[in-house]
Amino acid sequence: MTPDRIPNQVNYSVTPDKFDAVLFDLDGVLTATAKVHASCWKKTFDEFLQQHAKENDIPFQAFEIETDYKLYVDGKPRYEGVKSFLESRNIHLPQGSLEDDPTAKTICGVGNRKNEFVHLVLETEGVEVYSGSVDWVKHLMSQGIKTAVVSSSKNCEIVLKAAGIIELFKIRVDGKVAAQLKIPGKPAPDTFLKAAEMLGIEPKRAVVVEDAISGVQAGSAGGFGLVIGVDREGDAQALKDNGADIVVSDLSEMLTNSSVVS
Repeated sequence: MTPDRIPNQVNYSVTPDKFDAVLFDLDGVLTATAKVHASCWKKTFDEFLQQHAKENDIPFQAFEIETDYKLYVDGKPRYEGVKSFLESRNIHLPQGSLEDDPTAKTICGVGNRKNEFVHLVLETEGVEVYSGSVDWVKHLMSQGIKTAVVSSSKNCEIVLKAAGIIELFKIRVDGKVAAQLKIPGKPAPDTFLKAAEMLGIEPKRAVVVEDAISGVQAGSAGGFGLVIGVDREGDAQALKDNGADIVVSDLSEMLTNSSVVS
């Protein structure tokens, strides 16, 4: 922890005298789309692994959300997540291209297949918003604290619009922006640092809010003033171990200044 970081504490607050901006992850922090992504990844990888097992005459080993998703995929850019997980199973595919057909046996093809599933769910089921998160965002804005979304998802804009909250964020650094600027995604801190730069804020005067291990790692590596972990799956200690200064189960706690894991 750098000297500029806020020390662990039970009573805490995010106020204009301490911070100028809060940078939010999307999936699992603002919207419940983390569950959508997890289920779509499982559907995609299980489909691929079943075919791979059949072709190579080996036992089928399913993709596990509790372990594989959290370790290799959660919070990372789509194609990096594909590569990371498949390599954990000693499966090495060519990168391919962004335009690859979803049936192509390439990193991009597998990623595009997953994206098809996500779009189908969004179109048929819509997007669930965490009301406590939205309430806190509005509270921050009322205090003059700037807000931004920093997401690895290339569907970020679509999700924000579907959720009806896109107007709450002045800046958006998502998977599309990262690709255009050729900056690495989480766990590297570059996307968060770019959002702070676009807001005209020094990292030590900004807060990072994340629910993924790769996300809190990014916040910690970037020298931000405070890294808040959002624990929706019983991962409080893992978030702490990987860079979260404090952990909440819901961002409504930030309005009441409740006790947190610190």
